[in-house]
Amino acid sequence: MWDKQSRFVALVKVYSDDLYRFAYWLCHDKDVADDLVQETMARAWRALDNLRDDKAAKAWLFTTLRRENARRFERIQPKLVDIELDSIADNRDDYDTSTEAYVLRQSLAELAIEYREPLLLQVLAGYNCNEIAEILNITTGAVTTRLFRARQQLRKSMSGDNYQSEVNVL
Repeated sequence: MWDKQSRFVALVKVYSDDLYRFAYWLCHDKDVADDLVQETMARAWRALDNLRDDKAAKAWLFTTLRRENARRFERIQPKLVDIELDSIADNRDDYDTSTEAYVLRQSLAELAIEYREPLLLQVLAGYNCNEIAEILNITTGAVTTRLFRARQQLRKSMSGDNYQSEVNVL
């Protein structure tokens, strides 16, 4: 049996990058994403003894991060500023600056949050529909429907004419 510190270090190593990516997609701000991940890990440390099954750690951490993001809006009313997604720079080595990636980020940003969030949980975090339903507190059928509609809207926004007009603008 691992001691608490070893378990925590293992969780940080395995999930911190995935948590950061999800946090960044939620808030579109590097500093806030870092704060969300840090607060999620602090909560994880305090409640680690309550985690009985290490296989549930991923869902537990993502749910904690999502709730921490919601708490952020309960505490303060942030100033909302329209920012172009291409103006947000990410210093990670794997950040794709191609035209296709730009169009995809734009298309994702245009999706309603109710469609974008389950799609990102599936694509970025690798959750299945049942896990997403549990995290978002909705039915599995609702998750399936939202994923279908999200993909449909992405396909439509990135198809032929829309995609070509974006490319021509660049």
